Amino acid sequence: MNALLIWFRGRTVREQRLLMVMVALFVITLVFAGIIRPVRDGLESTRQRHASAEIRLGEVKAQVAQVKAIQRARPRTPEGSLADVVRARADEAGFVLANLEPEGDRIRIAIATARPGPLLGWIAGLEADGLLVDASTINGNGDGTVSATLTLRGRAP
Repeated sequence: MNALLIWFRGRTVREQRLLMVMVALFVITLVFAGIIRPVRDGLESTRQRHASAEIRLGEVKAQVAQVKAIQRARPRTPEGSLADVVRARADEAGFVLANLEPEGDRIRIAIATARPGPLLGWIAGLEADGLLVDASTINGNGDGTVSATLTLRGRAP
C-alpha cells in the first residue's frame, strides 16, 4: 500500500485528479453493475412471476367455480326403488323389458327389440336424470332393430 501511495504522490496534480476521477467512475460502475442492476433485474422478474401467478390463480378460480356449478346442477338419483323407476321410464318410452334383475345397488335390464335411435336417447335421458349406465351391450337384430342389455345404478349422493 505504501508503494502505491508513493507512486500516487509522484504524479502531477493533474494526473492525481484524473486518477481520482477514474477510481470514482470505476467504483460507480462496480456499484451499478454489481448491485443495482442485478437487484433491478431480480425485482422485474419477480413482478413478472407475480403477475403470471395472479393470472393462473384467476384461471384456477374460474375453473373451480365451473366445477362447483356442475356439481350443484348434477342430478341426484330419483326417489324410490331403482327397479320401479327404470320400469316406469321404460313404459313411458314404449320399451318392453324382457328382463329386470336387481343386483345389490344395481339392476340389470334386457330389452329384446328396440329402434337404436330412441333407445340411445332413452339411455341419455336416464343419465341426465341421475341414473348411470355401468355396462351396456347392444346387438343388431338384423331387421333394423337392436337388443340391449344394460346394467344401471344410481348416482352417488
